[in-house]
Amino acid sequence: MEFVFDWQRGARTGVSEAVLCGAKSPAQIGFILGEARARRARLLLTRLEPAAFAGLDEDARAGLDYDPLSHTAVLGGPVPTVAGAVAVVAAGTSDLPVAREAARTLAFSGHEALLIADVGVAGLWRLMARIEEIRTCRVVIAVAGMEGALFSVLGGLVSAPVIAVPSSVGYGVAEGGRAALHSALASCAPGVVVVNIDNGFGAACAALKMLGARAAG
Repeated sequence: MEFVFDWQRGARTGVSEAVLCGAKSPAQIGFILGEARARRARLLLTRLEPAAFAGLDEDARAGLDYDPLSHTAVLGGPVPTVAGAVAVVAAGTSDLPVAREAARTLAFSGHEALLIADVGVAGLWRLMARIEEIRTCRVVIAVAGMEGALFSVLGGLVSAPVIAVPSSVGYGVAEGGRAALHSALASCAPGVVVVNIDNGFGAACAALKMLGARAAG
């Protein structure tokens, strides 16, 4: 079994390589975990379904912090986190798996996200009740399915950049997240950028790079 894992990516790009587990066998995931342990390296695993986690042997699961909601796991324990830099705002509780993936990716890199859920525009008062908290953050990650209206609404209410994450929550023409994706891409609100459907990890990485660029500036 041969893998070429990019152990130096964090030093080179500011964002460490994560293990995308969806298409990997338990043996392959276990091998990568063994390599990480040999290097005493911390590791983030994404798209690790509960059945796949259960399929790992005892040695592979040892020391893994697994979150079944976001399908993420962390090897190597937590690091001290700084709060207040990023808000992760989810339109509905159904969007929480994607929002939690973003929040867990941020925590892996030392940022505790302000996670706010169930503030979709169907009840706009819920968002307005939390908007002052959201405005304190330097980057906002917005997760929404259905028609994706949350992206433009937030873009018109905050000064921070908004990273839109269309989620695959929805039915009919919204099924699969494409309606939310098109809404995000067509937003007329300035400062809204878009990642792929359900890509909470990618949104968090973009936020980390934004924070890094601002710190360097």
